[in-house]
Amino acid sequence: MKTKAILLALSLISLGANAQGLKDAVGKYFLIGAAINVNQSNGNDKPAADVIKKHFNSIVAENCMKGECIQPEEGKFFWKDADNLVKFGVDNHMTIIGHCLVWHSQAPHWMFTDKNGKYVTRDELIKRMTTHIRTLVSHYKGRVHGWDVVNEAFNDDGTMRQSLYYKIIGPDFIEIAFKEAHKADPKAELYYNDYSMAKQGKRDSVCALVKRLKAHGCRIDAVGMQSHNGMDYPDLKEYEKSIDAFAACGVKVMMTELDINVLPSPEHFGGANVSDRFAYNKSMNPYSNGLPDSVAQKVTQRYLDFFKIYYRHRSQISRVTLWGVSDRGSWLNNWPIPGRTNYPLLFDRQYQAKPVVKDIIDLFNK
Repeated sequence: MKTKAILLALSLISLGANAQGLKDAVGKYFLIGAAINVNQSNGNDKPAADVIKKHFNSIVAENCMKGECIQPEEGKFFWKDADNLVKFGVDNHMTIIGHCLVWHSQAPHWMFTDKNGKYVTRDELIKRMTTHIRTLVSHYKGRVHGWDVVNEAFNDDGTMRQSLYYKIIGPDFIEIAFKEAHKADPKAELYYNDYSMAKQGKRDSVCALVKRLKAHGCRIDAVGMQSHNGMDYPDLKEYEKSIDAFAACGVKVMMTELDINVLPSPEHFGGANVSDRFAYNKSMNPYSNGLPDSVAQKVTQRYLDFFKIYYRHRSQISRVTLWGVSDRGSWLNNWPIPGRTNYPLLFDRQYQAKPVVKDIIDLFNK
């Protein structure tokens, strides 16, 4: 109990340090959001909830709307956690984003196989996929502002990912998903979302996808650049090229899962493929006792470099969403190497705003 009281006190001190929240400055130009978890939306993590309410005007479900969580058994939807998250967003006048309808990872285990363990037919998978989309989107019709319809359908070189959706249905699974989502809620915005979007191969393929969807009468409002960034990737010029390229396709651009991996990467690793794993090595966890000031300053500058890009491209961008609230809850503590201590977000482990938060507010107030 003492620990919770201390954290709450620190949280209140932090929240009072800046009269303005991020949403008061950045929100003048586009949505500023965070991915939140069930402990934050159901009230069990009050310090984090306080940060969310002060600084963000948009939320997205980190996990509870993903297929394996919301439909763990065929035809049996588990709504409780997602309903609580949506209620939290509605009660606090936030723009709610649904994540995600079709993704090869964290899909329901039953989605691709029959009772004998064999892969289902194309027609059966289309039926299962469309039923999932219709049920989920319809359930939140009028409350969820927009949906990540398809997530991570391309490899970094721009070739199609050989997912089971692709192998069983074919490349048109993307078009089918967008059309079904639109039928379920014609007013909801629809997005394509992916990582490593500064790579030319993926950029070109996503542009081609957007043009193809539009040509086939599909609604697509924005492209999500996940922006799981590092200290030395992506190349900032290529990153800006992608913003311009996607905007030129007639859609808005969103930074959907922003964080900065501060720790060294094994084998010059980048991207955000959740299935990638590397064994723990102490040398890969150099800041377990705290981040040196010299490194913290570099992280601050790296974040400012990105937000300066967002400011320059503010007319093309409709949302920037951090993938998490504080360093303590970031997925990057356990990916791609488990058990590390990372520092990837704008709020530290005690929910205090890092100095860069004020720098960002000042940048957008100029």
